[in-house]
Amino acid sequence: MRFPSASPLLAAALCAALCLPAVAGARDDAREANAHHFGVIGHSFDGKSDKRFRKALDDTSDRSNAFVVLTGIKHASEPCGDRLYETRRDLVERVKRPTIVLPAGSDWTACRNSAGRTNAVERLNRLRELFHGEPASLGVKKLPLTRLSMSPRFRAYAENAHWTVGKVLYASVNLPANNNHYLAAAGRNSEYEDRQVATRFWLNRLFTLARGDKLDAIVLFSEGDLKPLTDPVAPSLLRRGSPLFDGFAATRKQVQALAGKFDGKVLLVDSAALGKGKKPEIEWRGNLGHLSVDDQAVEVEVKPGAKALFVVKDAAD
Repeated sequence: MRFPSASPLLAAALCAALCLPAVAGARDDAREANAHHFGVIGHSFDGKSDKRFRKALDDTSDRSNAFVVLTGIKHASEPCGDRLYETRRDLVERVKRPTIVLPAGSDWTACRNSAGRTNAVERLNRLRELFHGEPASLGVKKLPLTRLSMSPRFRAYAENAHWTVGKVLYASVNLPANNNHYLAAAGRNSEYEDRQVATRFWLNRLFTLARGDKLDAIVLFSEGDLKPLTDPVAPSLLRRGSPLFDGFAATRKQVQALAGKFDGKVLLVDSAALGKGKKPEIEWRGNLGHLSVDDQAVEVEVKPGAKALFVVKDAAD
């Protein structure tokens, strides 16, 4: 006796039912593979001893972090000479995990030469040579980086770099804490103006890459606090040359606009001071998040597919 063959529709339904667990399992495996941690060390120098700094490096280095971002390499009261820069670079090179150094204002903006004149640009260029001269991170284990200096138009800006872990694009942006190194005195802002042009280009490129690759998130590291969740400042306070001029306003406005056109999460991480007794935590407004770490060492867990993509932990725990 012959039985009628199953209809094509029934066969497709059976195949789909059998394949569902395999597809779900593959998705879970992909999420698990893309899960990772990263460390952030706020500006930890006190001007007297780098013992705290060394401990922060050790705490994050001993973890299974995919990388560590370090904000600054010296206190403002410490000398700006090559000897100190080179000593700190050697220290960072011994870190076990890939380490990306983010320039802090105290590393270069207040530096002066023997005649008492500003030496900021020359010192920033020296930092670029020592800490950002290779297409890879510092540390014993290297992480490949794409630097803004690879673009012919912006060869000087090697401190701006991006890298990808899983489905997240990470990037450093040179935005020093002291009002983005904006100087109110007329005729003294060529460094600020030129860096603003580079920053604008850099941010547009980062978001274009993330959209093109359909990434889950973008994380931007800077020393200075853009205050990305605040509303636009009144135009009267934005006038150039005014002591009230906000050196971060243009970049904040750009990030807010770009985040509004991006389907994933956008997290900004900086080393702004926290209130007494407060711990680093992420605050969200829509898809735009903000995390300030002060002078602490923290670890962030990245959990694709979870309700909270980013979870902040104390690196000392």
